[in-house]
Amino acid sequence: MIRPRYLLALLLLPGCASAANTPSNSAIAEGQKLAAELRSSRPEENLAVNGLLRIRDGDGRRTKVPFRYQIVLIRDGWQAIYETQPSGALAGERVVVVHAEDQPTRYLSSRLEGANGRSADPVSLTGDKAMVPFAGSDFWLADFGLEFLHWPQQRIVEEAKIRMRKGRPCKVLESANPQPNAAGYTRVRSWIDRETGKPILAEAYGPDNRLLKEFEVGSLTKVEGQWELKNIEMRNARTDSQTVLEFKYQAKSGD
Repeated sequence: MIRPRYLLALLLLPGCASAANTPSNSAIAEGQKLAAELRSSRPEENLAVNGLLRIRDGDGRRTKVPFRYQIVLIRDGWQAIYETQPSGALAGERVVVVHAEDQPTRYLSSRLEGANGRSADPVSLTGDKAMVPFAGSDFWLADFGLEFLHWPQQRIVEEAKIRMRKGRPCKVLESANPQPNAAGYTRVRSWIDRETGKPILAEAYGPDNRLLKEFEVGSLTKVEGQWELKNIEMRNARTDSQTVLEFKYQAKSGD
């Protein structure tokens, strides 16, 4: 199983298709079913792990931002929490992605300030309004919540010529945003591993139908006999920037 349980782990995304290719009813039905299965996936247990955002901007400047990632199971759903701490004059950030059964995903975003990292009142965002950067990185809040899976238009790409990615046979799911904002995604095309049922790569396109961002699940590492997700990469085709979300696992004490 690829973990951290469901993180952006399903984390994945965008693409563009020719308007001339009208999807069949079966492609739409299968796409809707696959998107529903991905939406209903949930972690099996709570999790807390530290990590590092490795950011390279378009000018080649590199920044490392420590972060904390948590999964908290709640009644009828779960929360994914991403948090950076204040550093010098820079405030920290905290986003709580709330997944609730049969409800839109909510993003509770707040700044952390002061030596104790006190949180201001969170701002609640939904839908395209969550397409804003986290901690100055290439990841948007909406990426953490796999917002594209909630769009009404989902289909399997029957005409896709390349179904092998990273040496794995995949289904190609395309999600279309019916009302994209000026800075968001219009389409998300994601490659879903046929064996694991998890996204392994995705491409995101903007309102001008040009490639905006690329997402890729990285390598795995073995921790206490379990294969864990080691890193996730997001590349911005417009700014030539890149962010790697890297997880740091530790063995349990006493083992």
